[in-house]
Amino acid sequence: QVQLVESGGGSVQAGGSLSLSCEASGYTDSNYYMGWFRQRPGKEREGVAAISGDGDTYYANSVKGRFTLSRDNAKKTLRLQMNNLQPEDTANYSCAAAPTPFGPRSYCSAGLCYRSDGRPIGFWGQGTQVTVSS
Repeated sequence: QVQLVESGGGSVQAGGSLSLSCEASGYTDSNYYMGWFRQRPGKEREGVAAISGDGDTYYANSVKGRFTLSRDNAKKTLRLQMNNLQPEDTANYSCAAAPTPFGPRSYCSAGLCYRSDGRPIGFWGQGTQVTVSS
């Protein structure tokens, strides 16, 4: 069983920066895909960024150029650096992990999010709130 624990988040004014971290424990092969999803008020959960075990990254168009995702396989940690935050980035951010890819072809529907191969993403953190004020 994989456990994911997020830290970071908080409140910031528009244009500011925040960093989110996710620490994995339990069985986490370094080949696991990891990433972040977010759920904005009244919206379906959506993918933000994902990273392969080799460090290949995917970003949603809405965050490209502002967010940077990195991982440390030795420490089993994931870090999302968020710069130039905007009010529309306000959301609950969740860390996710899966043994097969998710990213460009992943999607969320009715509270579940799916990998590129159509299978559900099974491992989630508890979520952390990010609030950006204008």
